[in-house]
Amino acid sequence: MIEEATLAEARLKSPPAARLTKYYATPGLEGERRQFHEFVAVDLAHTVMLAEEGILAEGTARAILQELLTISAMPPSDFPVDARKGSFLLQMESYLFGAIGEDIGGQMHTGRSRIDQGATVRRLYQRNRLLDLMDRLNAFQQAIAEQAAAHAHTIMPGYTHMQQAQPWIFGHYLLSFSSRLHDSFIRLTQAYGRVNRNPLGTVGLAGTSWPLNRARTTELLGFDGRVENAKLGREAFDSADAIGALSFIMADLNDLATDLHIWSSTEFSLVECDDSYCGTSSIFPQKKNPVALETIRKAAGPAVMWLSTALATFRGEGTGDQAMRIVSQIDEAITTTEDMLDLFTGVMETLIVHRERMSDVLKDSWCTASNLADVIVRERHLSFRKVHHIVARAVRNCVLEGLSPSQLTSSRLDAAALETGGIGLHLGDAIVSEALDPVRFVQTRVTDGGIGPEQIARLLKHARAEREADQQWVAGARGQLARAQKALGQAVTRLTVQ
Repeated sequence: MIEEATLAEARLKSPPAARLTKYYATPGLEGERRQFHEFVAVDLAHTVMLAEEGILAEGTARAILQELLTISAMPPSDFPVDARKGSFLLQMESYLFGAIGEDIGGQMHTGRSRIDQGATVRRLYQRNRLLDLMDRLNAFQQAIAEQAAAHAHTIMPGYTHMQQAQPWIFGHYLLSFSSRLHDSFIRLTQAYGRVNRNPLGTVGLAGTSWPLNRARTTELLGFDGRVENAKLGREAFDSADAIGALSFIMADLNDLATDLHIWSSTEFSLVECDDSYCGTSSIFPQKKNPVALETIRKAAGPAVMWLSTALATFRGEGTGDQAMRIVSQIDEAITTTEDMLDLFTGVMETLIVHRERMSDVLKDSWCTASNLADVIVRERHLSFRKVHHIVARAVRNCVLEGLSPSQLTSSRLDAAALETGGIGLHLGDAIVSEALDPVRFVQTRVTDGGIGPEQIARLLKHARAEREADQQWVAGARGQLARAQKALGQAVTRLTVQ
């Protein structure tokens, strides 16, 4: 019996070195094994198309398809591989050769290259992973929405330059991340659209003389369209596109985690992570460390380099080196993003918000000073810049005297006005006191997108609509894939049932 020859033996005098197998072939096979079901799907669709176009005889196609169905029923870990034989495509061929012979099994590769076959498998796999990640993102959005609704009226200090700027609403803060994450979801859908194009049939570079029906494999594999130019069948900019969208999500998570991390410190004590998402110290008995937030922030660090690393790899060789036109870190990026979304969902669902502490901080805060300025402009018809100077001087004087905002009287405000502008305002203590009231500040915010009660209600409704649309988008995409899978199954059945 003649032993099956490997692909390399026809061209190379020496078998793969043990080191090459260890560092190149074996890791590659481990990665491709994760795409086991996508490999089988591509082989099924390609074989069905070849049979329907008369390129393969019905008997040949039937034998191949029946064996592929046997393979598809295996757990991926049970499929035998031999790293000396090469990539997973060659492992599949080897299995077919052993089961139905090379003369029959070898015909499955008619009209395709490992280049377009591998690119198709990777796109299917990335497409499926992106949908899973979108589900995670939507679950995280749901957790944010529930907290935002619960704290639609929770007043807190708002910060710029890490200094108290104006009164804020914690629910409004969370809703800002709903908007950001929805934008990130849209980026994912756009990336998904570019990933979900069929390169099968572009072959290695210039197409093929075989009359392939690329529209049919596009339909059977659930692609939205196809890669039109055969030269682009090998390109991986779709993966770079996806990894860029993932980087934005990690930036969203980093910003939210950083804020909550700071606000959970003893000095702020505005929020607190549940004990189940915290750790302790080996030396400091009093410490409760927010390790979940730290884990998310740490994971977000490398994410800033995901896209630049991919593009830097591409630019090193132009368009002629297929081995380099793969975004090798895409799997890690998807896994990291998906995992951190899951972890943050738990943090958000159990987050403790200290309403009273937020309110207490505002009692001695000058963060309503801008509202006082607005009131003076309306009441006395002065320019905002002049009034800004007056209020700033009044704050400075009170701080130097150790006075709180509640101790700022109309007469003290007049003294500041005389110092800076040589005028008197004579507002009266009631107007000054109301202007500096944080609750009143919130009630008077009327512009769209602000923190006024009506606007918070509108933003909650808007976020819910966006979230429902995102969920429907994923459901629609999954429905399309399910219909394609059903069509592929029916086509295989027609060819295998005699």
